[in-house]
Amino acid sequence: MSELVPEIAQLRQLLDAHRQAGKTIGLVPTMGALHAGHRRLMEVARAENDVVVATIFINPTQFDRQDDLERYPKTLEQDMALCRDAGVDLVFAPSAAEMYPQPQLAWVDVPELTKYLCGAGRPGHFRGVATVVTKLLLIAQPGRAYFGEKDAQQLAVIRRMARDLNIPVNIVGVPTVREADGLAISSRNRLLNDYERLQARTLSQALFTARDEILAGERSVKKIQSAVAYFFDGVRLEYFSIVDTETLTPVERIEGSVLIAGAIWLGTTRLIDNVTVSVAGNSLEPDQ
Repeated sequence: MSELVPEIAQLRQLLDAHRQAGKTIGLVPTMGALHAGHRRLMEVARAENDVVVATIFINPTQFDRQDDLERYPKTLEQDMALCRDAGVDLVFAPSAAEMYPQPQLAWVDVPELTKYLCGAGRPGHFRGVATVVTKLLLIAQPGRAYFGEKDAQQLAVIRRMARDLNIPVNIVGVPTVREADGLAISSRNRLLNDYERLQARTLSQALFTARDEILAGERSVKKIQSAVAYFFDGVRLEYFSIVDTETLTPVERIEGSVLIAGAIWLGTTRLIDNVTVSVAGNSLEPDQ
């Protein structure tokens, strides 16, 4: 049975008791509108920890558009049911006033990892993400925290933030969960109409095609981007980039490990996805 916890002080008190009993704690931060991808995070956390905490908080500081914040699905009752089914012990669902009781003056930012990809078109987004995740890590003090690899740039930012600030937590990346047709599962998918849902497949199709080009020996990023351009006929492409997995900076030729990432717009809904490919010597290995 998942216990709903709305206040920071209450969550700290509950978790302090578990820590004193020698129990390990796993944290799964979410913004709600939970789906199979979140469930996978919770299942991995359940297998690796004595106590699992899921957070449900639609963080206003990471939205660059007010209409996007207002449209974000709010489904707490269904979310609690999924948490119970996944074996979550505590669900921390604070209000905005609980998390931001006064105007926020202190921020956490990792600008070197947010120049490109989503960061280029969403100023302030990752500052909001890094700040709220820092808050959640300090509140819950878990041994492990779980994030989906679908949000690859977010995962990279959080890993570097935790490392640079000496936060004693293991950041665990969990592979992307996909629909049968390859579409990455996302809370935003429910905002698509039937036609947009069909169009949404083009992003994963382009990513897999680019990956296959690399596996076939292609090393020129320009040629790979040209080979997948036709997938985006009829959709609004924000970016389709191949970047270094560590620095997230664009590359011109494929060497080592690269992240192939894209973002498209279908109506007013923005979708992102990515795959990783490692090139080691003469061997080629898709990471996803």
